[in-house]
Amino acid sequence: MAAGPTVKELLQAYPDQIRLVIKNYPYKYRDFSKIAAEASLAARDQGKYWEMHDILITRSPKLDRASLIAYAGELGLDVKKFTEALDSGRHAKAIEDDLQLAEAMDLYNTPTFYINGRQVIGERPYAYFKRIIDEELQKAGR
Repeated sequence: MAAGPTVKELLQAYPDQIRLVIKNYPYKYRDFSKIAAEASLAARDQGKYWEMHDILITRSPKLDRASLIAYAGELGLDVKKFTEALDSGRHAKAIEDDLQLAEAMDLYNTPTFYINGRQVIGERPYAYFKRIIDEELQKAGR
């Protein structure tokens, strides 16, 4: 599931009040979607999840293995470790688990967000998310 600048801004605005949990949902019919998900998690292993996320979004559809490895180099990642993670399928089970969860929840759109169980499909403006978060925090007495 993609998360754009709005999500990053919300995390900064509510630093101790909200938590972001990201699940991967690679499209079945898109070339390179699974390897791109693997790349994001391999970058996360080295503390560069958001940086890789941003490259994957802006450089799509150029998400073949060679491109992903080049992006890792651009980000200053340890390319050898990154490539080993990619080639070993280190994160394949986590991605498959996320995919099964999405299917069990009957999700077909990305991004899809849940805010205390309230489903939000698609990118939305900051104010939209803020309103829901404020309502949920008020309900929780926070």
